[in-house]
Amino acid sequence: MSKIKIIVPDMGDFKDVEIIEVLVKDGQTIKKNDSLITLESDKSSVEVPSTHSGKIENINVSIGDKVNKGDTILTLDSAENKKGAKKRVEKVDKESKEVEVSQKVVLPAMSAPEVPKSGKSSASPKVRKFARELGADITVVQGTQRSGRVSEDDVKNFVRSQVTVNGGKVEEKKYVEEYSHEEFGEIQIKDIPRVKKLSGPHLVRSWTEIPHVTQHEEIDITEMEQFRSSLYDYYTGEKIKVTPLAFIAKALISALKEFPNFNASLDTINNKIIYKEYFHLGFAVDTPHGLMVPKIRNIDQMNIKEIGQELKEISKLCRELKIDKKEFFGGSMTISSLGGIGGTFFTPIINPPEVAILGIGKSFDKLVKINGKIISRKILPISLSYDHRVIDGAEGVRFCVYLSKCLGKDFAFKLAV
Repeated sequence: MSKIKIIVPDMGDFKDVEIIEVLVKDGQTIKKNDSLITLESDKSSVEVPSTHSGKIENINVSIGDKVNKGDTILTLDSAENKKGAKKRVEKVDKESKEVEVSQKVVLPAMSAPEVPKSGKSSASPKVRKFARELGADITVVQGTQRSGRVSEDDVKNFVRSQVTVNGGKVEEKKYVEEYSHEEFGEIQIKDIPRVKKLSGPHLVRSWTEIPHVTQHEEIDITEMEQFRSSLYDYYTGEKIKVTPLAFIAKALISALKEFPNFNASLDTINNKIIYKEYFHLGFAVDTPHGLMVPKIRNIDQMNIKEIGQELKEISKLCRELKIDKKEFFGGSMTISSLGGIGGTFFTPIINPPEVAILGIGKSFDKLVKINGKIISRKILPISLSYDHRVIDGAEGVRFCVYLSKCLGKDFAFKLAV
């Protein structure tokens, strides 16, 4: 028997190549050209084969090691005859001197085993990055390489399998639940309400096609609320009740005039931005039939009281399903208020072709320090979502700051005009 040291062969300009797999074990009997380890560089992955047959005496490397040409992979007990060997192999002498064997890498043919039963796919960092760039979940990709290892071709094939082409249109592959809901207990099946059935595809389109950014802010509305609660009819002396939403709408119109990008629509076909010179605000109305978003036309020409009255009337028409379909289109921007229910911040979904939507939470009292004194202030939480293709982050912040001033002490009285 001869002891042979198997080394990393010459691989050209490759240096400090990482070992991502060790394919053999101590004591294992191998044949010539059996794969020993898998190396991966930033260019490719290769398997290093054995240059001789024999029994493995000692493995000198492990996963994660970085190796270069000439580094020892393992020591092999081999019974091969030196005569007739085309590769240069030096035998170890009686003093147990080990010799090196140098040979170019020869890639053996590989079979296509199944994915490991654990369900976790094995893949190199390069392949995992490639999968992330394509939006593929590497854990569900079936690998065709040794031990179920995933290659770039496996990722490509997986992505292709997720869609089908029908009449020139790419359609998502539909999946069916492996187990029905009835298997886990009693259920009820009801039809999706008509309003939600109509709005569902619209919301999906918005969320998948528009790059949403949501800016959260806390606005001090103490003076505005004091002013709102002090309104009364000069002739009758009766208190005038106006919803805070009317004040917010008035302030929003002022902000839209200051920041015209928010009162715009994006024409992706002609690569243009459409700026609107009208001001039609949309208001999300909660009805028993589902959420509706009617528009109040030319709201910039109304005062606070008129806006409040229009909100009541248009909400009533929605609940009674008497509103015209056209009133759901042609808006400048939308307000979605959850303040009457509760909550603080959320991520409202833009109502295309609009490019922004303002979410309103429930106002709350907050202790703040002003001029060295701790006092209670009324705070309104807002969430502004906007289309990042039209509006950048800096402009989104400026919009919120301006809106805060419009609802603060400096502008509260002007909003009633």
